[in-house]
Amino acid sequence: MHKDLDSDDVRRLMMGDQAAFEKIYDLCSEKLFRLAFRFLKDTEQSEEIVQETFINLWLNREKLDSQGNIWLYLYVVGKRLSLNALRNISQSKLHTEKLLANFTETQNYTEELVFAHDLELLTERVIGDLPKQQQIIFRLSRFEGFSHKEIADQLNISPNTVKNHMGTALKTIKSRLGDCGLICLFLFLFK
Repeated sequence: MHKDLDSDDVRRLMMGDQAAFEKIYDLCSEKLFRLAFRFLKDTEQSEEIVQETFINLWLNREKLDSQGNIWLYLYVVGKRLSLNALRNISQSKLHTEKLLANFTETQNYTEELVFAHDLELLTERVIGDLPKQQQIIFRLSRFEGFSHKEIADQLNISPNTVKNHMGTALKTIKSRLGDCGLICLFLFLFK
């Protein structure tokens, strides 16, 4: 029993005496708050635990033992509510982390698709702006996988001409694609 509480206070509480309830609240609420805060490390939640504990005390007042230790009752209820809140927070955080992970994965995947599509359009536009001969040579090399010799044979030009056209085409594409340059082209061509 709290040193300033006696069995008469508990008996009065059991009979529904509001003043006895307020006295017990005034004497025990701060101690109960510290107990909850030790578990939850959160002021607002700890205050809620104090309120729930005293609501529980009021609702179950008729079942109390008039000779019992009221602080022990409050301690047990407050600790149980704090542990339940801690468990709920833990489960909620885990659930939230899973949702965020799924959302981030979906968002990243969607962003990657949009980026890949935009990159494809931009690269296609840049390739389309190349002179006709460079365009043909570039497409045969990068899209069809032909060697410089095979392209030269197909177009009746020298392998050195194919090499020069490819070099010029790659420089043009790199400069037109700006910062991402050949990296973007590589991603586009080898996706």
